[in-house]
Amino acid sequence: MIVDTQGQALSVLSKLAQADWPDRLKVRKSFEKLVYSGSRASFRLAAGGTSNKSRAAADDLFDLSLTEEQQMLVDMLQGFALEVLRPAAPGADAEAHVPAALLNQAHELGLAHYGVAEAQGGLAGERTVLSNALIAESLAQGDFSLAAALLVPLSAANCIRRWGSSAQQAAWLPAFVSEQGVPGFALAVTEPGVLTDAGQPATRARKRGKHYLLDGEKALVIAGLAASRLIVSAQAVDGPALFIVDAASKGVCRRAEPGMGLKACGLTRIELKGVKVSSDCRLAADGFDFPAFLDYSALAFCALAVGTAQAALDYVTTYCNERQAFGEPISHRQGVAFMVADIAIELDAMRLLLWRACARAESGLPFRREAYLARLLCVDKAMKIGSDAVQLLGGHGFTQEHPVERWYRDLRSLAVLAGGLHL
Repeated sequence: MIVDTQGQALSVLSKLAQADWPDRLKVRKSFEKLVYSGSRASFRLAAGGTSNKSRAAADDLFDLSLTEEQQMLVDMLQGFALEVLRPAAPGADAEAHVPAALLNQAHELGLAHYGVAEAQGGLAGERTVLSNALIAESLAQGDFSLAAALLVPLSAANCIRRWGSSAQQAAWLPAFVSEQGVPGFALAVTEPGVLTDAGQPATRARKRGKHYLLDGEKALVIAGLAASRLIVSAQAVDGPALFIVDAASKGVCRRAEPGMGLKACGLTRIELKGVKVSSDCRLAADGFDFPAFLDYSALAFCALAVGTAQAALDYVTTYCNERQAFGEPISHRQGVAFMVADIAIELDAMRLLLWRACARAESGLPFRREAYLARLLCVDKAMKIGSDAVQLLGGHGFTQEHPVERWYRDLRSLAVLAGGLHL
């Protein structure tokens, strides 16, 4: 299996060598070094060493410094986000569709590899939560909706790696790092209805011999129409559970569910009527913790919100410095300057709470409180940042000539989504 890891790294490098966009973005050297680092990690694993170095002597320390590999990952993905995702975002939003060429470029990045363990051919080490948050944050600086759509395969791989049994991981995860393309998964967790609680799914799973029968309805499923398989949350006799469901199964009905934002994500409503699922398709890791599954999902959306809020801050700062009124930049006005400063302060608070939660999660420490606080703050402040960005642009903020109106619409989704992504 270690040899497979080397092969996957070489395969990614081979695809990279044939692509022209890394040269345009000037990230080829960083990307090659990043993939090489993942390949080198497998040699350490083969030699009996640790698969991922610790960033601190004590796991309960909150270290704000990024490793060299994490910094390279951020630099590479930010370049991709700003040069590729942001120009493609208006068209994807208007057409409610992610271009196939963009999906191919994202596949060349090998994002799903970061959700598959090194022992199974991927690049995920023991401490991956913060790295995954950095991936989401960096991509969201290009566009929230496109980033969410591109992160679905990584989320599915993370979910199976974390909550699947050894046999299920061996059966499902290799496909995420194969050359045939990433399998089409979607996470179906959010349910329709007023004041629904994702922690208590209304969807039911009834045991019938060696199978389960699933009945219920899921809403706002990201990339649900294009998915060939669904990871569905449902209430079983012994508590909430996750099931891998073939999207073509009898009793599965899907339809588009356009929303105010996240238009490029292909939001989907899914109905399950007596859907037959094998017991082998129930994710069955030892110590399965459904509330923790939801906490990881909350952190994924917080990371997207932080990235989009950073994009909004950068955009309005430049705009306010360049926009002239009464013979001077509008940033010279206290009412404008204070609003921009507030965005920066709130953004730093969001990022610190997110990173704190991620640091505790990947150290194996309880992080439910930190995840809750991060989501609480991000839901409140992300929408305010989006609204303030529109306000700072005045009449321009209302038009589609500038991206802030789209970011505002996307950021509002944070309050209603649960479980569609997974760090």
